[in-house]
Amino acid sequence: MTNKKFGILQAYVLPHPPVVLPEIGMGREVEISATGAAMKQVAIEIALLAPDTIVLSSPHAPAFRDAFFISASERDEGDMGSFGLPGLSQSFVNDLDLINSISKKADREGITVFADKGINKLDHGSMVPLYFIAEEYNDFKFLRLGLSGFSPQTHYRLGQLIKEATEELGRRVVYIASGDLSHVLKSDGPYGFKEAGPEFDGMINDILKRAAFDELLAVPKDLTEKAAQCGLSSFQIMAGALDGEEVEARCLSYEGTFGVGYAVFRFNPINEHPKRRFLEVSARAKKETDATENPYISLARRTIEEYIRTGKPPELPKNLPYEMMKKRAACFVSLHRGGSLRGCIGTLEPSYDLLALEIQANAIAASTRDPRFSPLRAEELENLEVSVDVLSPPEKIKSIKELNPKRYGVIVSSGYRRGVLLPNLDGVDTAEEQVEIARQKAGIASHENYDLERFEVVRHE
Repeated sequence: MTNKKFGILQAYVLPHPPVVLPEIGMGREVEISATGAAMKQVAIEIALLAPDTIVLSSPHAPAFRDAFFISASERDEGDMGSFGLPGLSQSFVNDLDLINSISKKADREGITVFADKGINKLDHGSMVPLYFIAEEYNDFKFLRLGLSGFSPQTHYRLGQLIKEATEELGRRVVYIASGDLSHVLKSDGPYGFKEAGPEFDGMINDILKRAAFDELLAVPKDLTEKAAQCGLSSFQIMAGALDGEEVEARCLSYEGTFGVGYAVFRFNPINEHPKRRFLEVSARAKKETDATENPYISLARRTIEEYIRTGKPPELPKNLPYEMMKKRAACFVSLHRGGSLRGCIGTLEPSYDLLALEIQANAIAASTRDPRFSPLRAEELENLEVSVDVLSPPEKIKSIKELNPKRYGVIVSSGYRRGVLLPNLDGVDTAEEQVEIARQKAGIASHENYDLERFEVVRHE
């Protein structure tokens, strides 16, 4: 057990299968008896710790793409009526001071927190773990939060802010990361079987056993999606709440009886460990990557990051390539997140004397002034994919036969209307498709006369 006097005393990963409750399982709970026994053990340990507050993150609390939910009501209440037992109810007083402190810290960090006073109905992701805890210990205040569409690093950062707030307020806190692992472990499970299910559970169990929280931030996104899991982001917040701590990790149980992975883990912070400040480690690795990153991409990325955070572009770095400092050229800057376009702005003729300044201007425009998208937010900077296309001067052509969509970009113009399409785009395989898309972008009708120009690009991505 921990020797800490305040802050995060201990943290747990707990599943939330309603069937583990005898009143709902009606005998089937014995099929996951190891899970039930481990959750009972956790409850006894928490009673011995006697925390002031239990902080719980649940995948089934309200979730938003661009914000974290925190219940700011005076009391959270709920029952298991949706599972046929409305009489099985719970009620907990919320720690409003801690909630306010975390919300203010997040706001200063540019992390949106939706501290709502009206959504106070407990979800089953909270109620199942609390069922066991409340049987052994009731003298605590509560804090419930949901997950978001933010990056793993932002979830981790929220955990760090929770840790800071608990220490500043002198709170003795236990953190519960509610979450099930894969739901595709068996063919007769709720979502059938996929190979990604056992692979994901094996990976997460290994990571948690070693408390290798840096690896928890780098689990492949495609694997998490295929595994149909619900706990990873909850675990990432918990990891942040243990930031900078040497952690003793122990797996108390793991079962996949019903085709869903149920893991119970304990994490005991022992003492400070500076090398386990994983966002700092990540930042150092990013600097090393930036030092070797393509200079075109690096300039665009640094410009976007500094402009979004400060409203001003950075000074041009030294030792840029000759072309960037001596050559005038038009360029496009394109942004993607999660495989989807997030902004693209460019010029067909250079507006600045230096290509480097052209890149900076278009990087700012792509991130803040693309009319198809809202301006990029600070929390979106992580995992932002940036590409830069440097254009050759356009040349007029007489026929569509002079186009090759893999080699040339196209400009379709009629009067003041111009539509542009870059070369070598996914899904654009013929010159006819290329011209048609560019014509539509310009608002030029199919029966109108138009001129064609082509250009080549050097793509940096």
